[in-house]
Amino acid sequence: MQLNNRQILLTGAAGGIGRAIATQLSAAGATLSLVGRNLTALTAVGESLDAPHYALAADINSAEGRDMITAHCEAQAVDIVINCAGVMDFALFEEQQQSAIESMINTNLLSPMLLCQQIIPLLKRRPEAAIINVGSIFGSIGHPGFTAYCASKHGLRGFTEALQRELADTSIRVGYLAPRATDTEFNSPAVVALNKALGNSMDSPEQVATDLVGLLKSQKPRRFMGWPEKLFVKVNGLFPNVVSGALIKSLPIIKQHSTSNSSRG
Repeated sequence: MQLNNRQILLTGAAGGIGRAIATQLSAAGATLSLVGRNLTALTAVGESLDAPHYALAADINSAEGRDMITAHCEAQAVDIVINCAGVMDFALFEEQQQSAIESMINTNLLSPMLLCQQIIPLLKRRPEAAIINVGSIFGSIGHPGFTAYCASKHGLRGFTEALQRELADTSIRVGYLAPRATDTEFNSPAVVALNKALGNSMDSPEQVATDLVGLLKSQKPRRFMGWPEKLFVKVNGLFPNVVSGALIKSLPIIKQHSTSNSSRG
């Protein structure tokens, strides 16, 4: 899919990954509709780009916000929707606040689903369209300390896969990008410390954006990022006990850092 002159709607545009995606899509010649809750932050992202773009302050977790986004997509004849908005809370599940669980399920799974449902009829009018959902390697591997987050991303991956098959006879292509740990403010200090203790590598947001643009340009339905993380995805699918054994060995380190994160408020 060529990106020049495309109308692209990007949720989570003010986040670290969102900003990097916006920069690369703008450089590719696309016109962007930058969506998030903070108009000031969205405007700053827009002003950093090399061409004029739209900034739309809307909360995807509200019906009103989704209606605003849908109306904007219709008015601007949007071709591509990228669901990049997301939240994460690192905590042992039994100690996690219910509000944090609800926030992850709503933002990472339910709201993108409802937004897609509203926008699909509009995208069907376009001769070539796409939906890209940004998930996570944790959408394929259940990781201690991230139980609710994993649930939300597992759900998003399953939703994307089913929707891709359901829309296979339409003009809409559906794709899924699964980044590994990424060096942005999305991670709390405790998550950064945990990744360091476990020896996990972190990608730059620019690398995630490059992979997303590559996925858009390709005909592939999904892309998993990072080595050995994408190997673990395959191993977990075939031999989950092998991955379970490795993660269980790391459980004391995970619990230690989760405890240090318990004072986050």
